[in-house]
Amino acid sequence: MTLEMPISPKVSPLRWVRLIGVLMLVGVIAGSLSAVFLLGLDAITRYHSSQPWLLLLLPMGGMAIAWLYQTFGTLSAQGSHLLVEEIHEQRGNVPLRMAPLVLLATWMTHLLGGSAGREGTAVQMGGAVAAWLSRVFSLPKEHQRLLLMAGMAAGFGAVFGTPWAGSIFAVELPVRGRWHTRSLLPALLASWVGHGVCLAWGVSHTDFRSLGLTLPGLLGFSWSFFFAVVLAAIAFGLCGRFFVQLSHMSPVWFAQLSPNPLWRPFWGGLLVIVLVSLLGTADYLGLGVHALRTGGVSLLSSFSAGGAEPWSWFWKLVFTIVTLASGFKGGEVTPLLFIGAALGNTLALATGQPVEIFAGLGLVAVFAAASNTPLACTILGVEMFGSHCLAWFALACLISYAISGREGIYKHQK
Repeated sequence: MTLEMPISPKVSPLRWVRLIGVLMLVGVIAGSLSAVFLLGLDAITRYHSSQPWLLLLLPMGGMAIAWLYQTFGTLSAQGSHLLVEEIHEQRGNVPLRMAPLVLLATWMTHLLGGSAGREGTAVQMGGAVAAWLSRVFSLPKEHQRLLLMAGMAAGFGAVFGTPWAGSIFAVELPVRGRWHTRSLLPALLASWVGHGVCLAWGVSHTDFRSLGLTLPGLLGFSWSFFFAVVLAAIAFGLCGRFFVQLSHMSPVWFAQLSPNPLWRPFWGGLLVIVLVSLLGTADYLGLGVHALRTGGVSLLSSFSAGGAEPWSWFWKLVFTIVTLASGFKGGEVTPLLFIGAALGNTLALATGQPVEIFAGLGLVAVFAAASNTPLACTILGVEMFGSHCLAWFALACLISYAISGREGIYKHQK
């Protein structure tokens, strides 16, 4: 099934000029919101690392988030799933309040140590702003879907500093593995504007190119390396599939544990505290890009030999599933990048391959498997590490995507 974008060539030039203006406005607002979110998230993460006792407040913080959404959220609690559904159904159900709610809830989740990401927050803020502007400017149906996808692209591109991947992600996401070319240009415009505005606010993104990831050219590789990549990609696909299955089943388990949604994040927060106590480490809390302690495991440390434990990928997966399934807010993408890099680290050491290469391949491939967006993840790898990695990123993403199955972390994908 291909997502059709009913754009009529007979639409008046004035309406197209208005659409372009609204797309730029979406980019400006989404980029600004993403900048505020990232600056606040950085401060919150640093504060939590200096005050680790805040983890003890995670259960109560979860109840506060659940109350906030139960009282004011309406449909906002569906998060990114609502945006994907709206792209298909166009019912006008995306409320503007989704933006401030997810912003505050994600900040609280990270302040208290929940394992979550940031992409979901940025995408939801961009989508909510786009849906609101569609109503404000009374845009026709054929433009509302474009604007919603553009808002999602602007949020993703701004929060990761990857405008190309952000635009492709937004148009590839609604329909599994396929997308319509006519939706790409509006998404590109909004994504680049959002990225530029975010940078203008003084936000800096993680420099993955400094990791020195180098992959052999297609004419200079060994067959042992090739088969190691293929086997690793299969493992990445299975890991992504495992994450998706747990992310779908875990909310059901929490609902069975407590019929009252206010208590589900309480038990989830308590379980996170128990896990930290049992493992004796807080490495798997929070965003996970940088280690919370000297010598700790993180996304970036996974690019070095000894920078991750053999089961680091599994524990980050468990912490993230518990956090998000019980009702805390944030995204799945950054934890998936952590999981993929840590799994790549483990597989590299097991097969005698370069750690940094397999960490980079895992970073993009596990995300591709879980989200069903192999093209966007390939381009994400290129923007993060450089175009010289394109062929190997594409190979790993396509194999992991094929292995992962039809289900993804985003509901309502077709």
